[in-house]
Amino acid sequence: MSDQLKFIVEKLNQEPFKKNYNLITFDSLESMQLLQLLNDVLGEIDPKHVVDIREEMPDQTTKRMLSLLGILKYKPPGSIIDLSTFRQGLVTGSKPVIHPVLHWLLQRTNELKKRAYLARFLIKLEVPIEFLQDDTVADTNKQYEELMEAFKNLHKECEQLKASGFSTAEIRRDITAMEEEKDQLIKRVERLKKRVETVQNHQRMLEIARQLRLEKEREESLVQQKQEQKNQLFHAEQRLQRVQLQLKAMHHAVADSKPESLVKKLEAEIKLNSFLVNEEIPRDLETKKQSLYFLQKVVAEPAMSQSDLNELETKIDEVNAQINQLIEKRMIKYEPIDSRFSMYRQQASIISRKKEAKAEELQAAKEEMSNIERQMLQKANEARELEGTEILKGDEFKRYVSKLRSKNTLYKKKRQEIAEITAEYGILQRTEELLKQRHDAIQQQLQAIEDKKGISGYSYTQEELERVSAVKSEMDEMKGRTLDNMSEMVKKLNATVAEKKSSLAPVVKELRQLRQKCQELTQECDEKKVQYDSCAAGLESNRSTLEQEVRGLRQESIQEESGYHFINCAKQNLEVQLQRAKDEMKMYISPDPQERRKAIREQYTRMILEQENLGKKLREKQKAVRESHGPNMKQVKMWRDVEQLMELKLIVKNWWCSYAVSSESQPEHYIASSNFPEISPQIYEGTKNHLLVLSEVKTPATTNTHHG
Repeated sequence: MSDQLKFIVEKLNQEPFKKNYNLITFDSLESMQLLQLLNDVLGEIDPKHVVDIREEMPDQTTKRMLSLLGILKYKPPGSIIDLSTFRQGLVTGSKPVIHPVLHWLLQRTNELKKRAYLARFLIKLEVPIEFLQDDTVADTNKQYEELMEAFKNLHKECEQLKASGFSTAEIRRDITAMEEEKDQLIKRVERLKKRVETVQNHQRMLEIARQLRLEKEREESLVQQKQEQKNQLFHAEQRLQRVQLQLKAMHHAVADSKPESLVKKLEAEIKLNSFLVNEEIPRDLETKKQSLYFLQKVVAEPAMSQSDLNELETKIDEVNAQINQLIEKRMIKYEPIDSRFSMYRQQASIISRKKEAKAEELQAAKEEMSNIERQMLQKANEARELEGTEILKGDEFKRYVSKLRSKNTLYKKKRQEIAEITAEYGILQRTEELLKQRHDAIQQQLQAIEDKKGISGYSYTQEELERVSAVKSEMDEMKGRTLDNMSEMVKKLNATVAEKKSSLAPVVKELRQLRQKCQELTQECDEKKVQYDSCAAGLESNRSTLEQEVRGLRQESIQEESGYHFINCAKQNLEVQLQRAKDEMKMYISPDPQERRKAIREQYTRMILEQENLGKKLREKQKAVRESHGPNMKQVKMWRDVEQLMELKLIVKNWWCSYAVSSESQPEHYIASSNFPEISPQIYEGTKNHLLVLSEVKTPATTNTHHG
């Protein structure tokens, strides 16, 4: 957490914020100041959000910030999972919510600026479907989508140009340089024209020069065509040699084999080629198409940042883990059922994988063989093109190989000697470098000692003297002079050096005293430093304890503040209830009847009276219903009996008609077969007796008729 706060403070103190915060002042900011700071950072990312939150409603501020954070794809940390908690913390300016947001925004400001800029043009406006039924709105929406796609393409091209390293300033400089060169060339052409115009027959000369240029261009094109034809001839010869080799191989195969073996070889080749055509090549083609589709999809999408890629990778890992879990569950679920077939499936999969691997190896071997054949043909052509050389055959090649081996051994010996000499040379060179470094270091030390002693340049003077003396001796030898002058000069120089030493003696003595004093001061400084470190450690421990106390007191203050707000809200609720009670009492004791009617007690009293009257009416209605229930039920029963009697009369009438037509019909059978409705037993028996009487009345009459 402290690293996070340090990073936030460091970024806020830089351009373009320049807040001049430290950890204490930043940690002591109030909620409103934190919200304003967060709004300033968001305003730096998107200029539309540069507002003063004091002039804005809290709901509008929260909604605006949440919308921008959603566009920027901010996800709350793991400790804040609930969105409502995050929104509440954003409203109140909670530090556990604001600090991670500031840290996330300040980490990737440039990337978020780009994302906010693109969001202005790439967030699609949602148009309701019913509005799209209008042709004008539909055309406008279509044009809007086309412009959005055009913007995407232009932005991609712009990013590609930026990534390619070409800047507009460089292009402009190149254009200006080319324009200057063009002007210079035009001036040179004008000067040449003026110079040529003074020459006789300049037009004819220009025409001849133009023809010469055309002929040179034609010659270059002919040379190029000749080279192309040579290349084509070379490739044709290679193809011819390849075909001749194949023909020879086929002749050898035909001469050394039987028809059955040839047929088997052809069948094996056919199987192999059919496997490659039907299984291997379609699979490779499908994988290539799928990879091409995914690549096109990736190209069509907008540019993704590293954070987006990390999110996608985490999602892919999660999905892979879920897939593995599902596969394990499925294997556990179906293992008892497929236990018999699992071994065969594994063997089949192993065989198929081996088959695919062998096919790939065969394809690679074929490609390698074709490459080797091509190289062999190329080497044969190169050997044929060399003048006076022949291709060795048989014993000559063996002798050449043995000779080459002897030369190879000799070459290895010589090479080893060269390597030893090279190693020794490297060692000597390194020794020389070390000696030079030591010499330079000694020279520097000598110069430093001379500077300390105050005789800087003594060694150089010594060397110069030696060099001069050597030169002078050579000159003296050449001229035949003696060395007396040189000795005198050396004596003088020695005397000068002695004088310098004597003059430098007090300075050296003073320097020794200063060195001793410096050592004493250094020792005292070390003692003071130890005291300072112990004091700083004590102060640091006191500071940590004080910080803990401050945190505890701050937590208590927050709790007390929340309790105060809770009590204040409860107090406001009680005040509202008290005010309502006072208003009720005022209306209840008011002499004005209209005011008294507004009182809640009067309203409830009226409602109680209305309900009591309604209950009284309902009880009276219930009493009347109870009193009339018995007679009404009897009346209903009587009506039902009347209805049944009418139905029975209809039945009797039907029977009588049928009996009058056919005298053989017996009343007992008719009564038994008739589906009488559900009636009382008394009515049923009466009807039955009535039918029997009617049948008896009709029977004698019919008998008399028959007798007559």
